[in-house]
Amino acid sequence: MMETDTITAISTPIGEGAIAIVRLSGPEAISIAATIFTGKNLHEVESHTIHYGKIIDPESEEVADEVMVSVMRAPKTFTREDVVEINCHGGMVAVNRVLQIVLDQGARIAEPGEFTKRAFLNGRIDLSQAEAVMDLIRAKTDKAMNVALKQMDGRLSSLIQRLRQDLLETVAHVEVNIDYPEYDDVEEMSHEMMRKKTKEVHEEIQKLLSVAKQGKILREGLATAIIGRPNVGKSSLMNTLVQENKAIVTDIPGTTRDIIEEYVNVKGVPLRLVDTAGIRETEDIVEKIGVERSRKVLKESDLILLVLNYNEPLSDEDRNLFEAVKGLEYIVIVNKTDLEQKLNMDEVRELAGEKPVIATSLVREEGVEQLEEAIRNIFFAGEIESGDLTYVSNVRHIQLLKKAAKALEDAMEAIELGMPLDVIQIDVTRTWEFLGEIIGDTASDALIDQLFSQFCLGK
Repeated sequence: MMETDTITAISTPIGEGAIAIVRLSGPEAISIAATIFTGKNLHEVESHTIHYGKIIDPESEEVADEVMVSVMRAPKTFTREDVVEINCHGGMVAVNRVLQIVLDQGARIAEPGEFTKRAFLNGRIDLSQAEAVMDLIRAKTDKAMNVALKQMDGRLSSLIQRLRQDLLETVAHVEVNIDYPEYDDVEEMSHEMMRKKTKEVHEEIQKLLSVAKQGKILREGLATAIIGRPNVGKSSLMNTLVQENKAIVTDIPGTTRDIIEEYVNVKGVPLRLVDTAGIRETEDIVEKIGVERSRKVLKESDLILLVLNYNEPLSDEDRNLFEAVKGLEYIVIVNKTDLEQKLNMDEVRELAGEKPVIATSLVREEGVEQLEEAIRNIFFAGEIESGDLTYVSNVRHIQLLKKAAKALEDAMEAIELGMPLDVIQIDVTRTWEFLGEIIGDTASDALIDQLFSQFCLGK
């Protein structure tokens, strides 16, 4: 399914740097590069080699940049097309000048994700592997990167393909038994075969779904809200975790007027940390907006860090915060333990119930290790497995697996009720189609276009 035109884009981040890369892919990639390159004849060089030379503007005959050009011939390339990468000097002017010259020679600017889309359309990777490319780019921790790498290598794809093949063979076998009955008990045999296979595939899908929440956390980060009365140390907690002064810290209540987001790597778990304005009654218009937004963040959070002051008695505001987080996942942090104790810890533990209570002194950096352990234990029950475990981290994949599991449950129920095999096969076929959507075998063109439009330009 080779494309007929040649695309190009800047494949490195825009801005100053040592190098910037202009990538071309398509049937005319080498011809276009050869037209504007002085150095070796790119038509004659071996594939997967890099060559020094200069890019010349054919119109003005001026040197645009001194470059290194990589030539990679189809089909052993990412897109399975001819690919050329022009390594320019970093900076806006040089790389844009080279890009414009490439475009003037007939290349088309690539759409977001179009290089990866071509890799998919040309059979180089399937849809789940293509999505893993973007997950790899966006990975916030080494564990998230490992999950993306395994998906990109095809671990999830191989498992899905095996499950689909098992279902397909079962349906085909039953069809043969129905069309060519040689025994009186053929229908009973077919029912038993269908019962066995649907149960096996359902168990495999359930295994994937059982760690889906953890995979989703590794991919997207744990939405974590820091709440507490003003001046209990919320911003200091964020700064300690981030190890940078991203939030403003003062002794004036109500200083944090907005919501500040930061990603933090906690024992391999990416926390999407949100430092909220203190939830309190206020007449200050600006602060009031912050308080309302904080309440919204609370409802949308996966984890809440409720911060109390060791140096102050428990107030009605503190008790209201315990009410606000009822039924949610939270950890109580008692901060400022370097100061005199005025907080009734027995009451705090009673209000917290079974939730963790961690004592910290952020000025002394005490208790942070225990907090990080508590976070990991809540969501990963200790160690994060990243070896042989196949994580499902993509929301689209999780939803399709849930649909596939439900279709199999319908099939198993129909088997127990003794329904005709052709009715049972409808649900089994639906399962096969849902699994196919994960890897792109049964995905619509509109879905494929939508997914690749979310990629960054040049990838």
